[in-house]
Amino acid sequence: MIRKFFPLDKNYLLEQAQLDTRQHLLVQLVEKVKSIHLLKHNPLGLEDDFTLIVKRFQLKNLKPLESFYQNLAGVYRYKHGQNQLEFVWDGREHIDKYKTEWESAFVNWTNHFCTHELFLQAVLDLTVFLPENRQAVLAENKMNHFILQRFEMRMHKSKGLVAMRVA
Repeated sequence: MIRKFFPLDKNYLLEQAQLDTRQHLLVQLVEKVKSIHLLKHNPLGLEDDFTLIVKRFQLKNLKPLESFYQNLAGVYRYKHGQNQLEFVWDGREHIDKYKTEWESAFVNWTNHFCTHELFLQAVLDLTVFLPENRQAVLAENKMNHFILQRFEMRMHKSKGLVAMRVA
């Protein structure tokens, strides 16, 4: 699913590396959000109905999180994706180098996002509580708000990725 987010978005190897790691990183994100949420809201580990729902949830449908993932991947390509290939002196393939760097950036960025309660709630709303939650668009908007706040970039449907100044 190749999609240009800005005019010079032509690093197709980086984009392929991001697509290849999508499932692994999203599952990792949901597991991290579940553990942080349970640690914050149930530090004693008491098992009630709500806690069991969160604990037992297994991510099967990536679709609700894909928009956030694609937007975050687009921001990474905008900030770090150069179109010119460089020499990789350690013998790795370019795509392996891109996967390693992208995974590291994704984990660092989502660790930062997970310090905010609204982000945790948005991820839980899009995954664990999606069947009950009819306002999934609001959760997606909350997650995209974190991209705007952290990177001062906004995703427009017509223009693609646009740098913004946040007050």
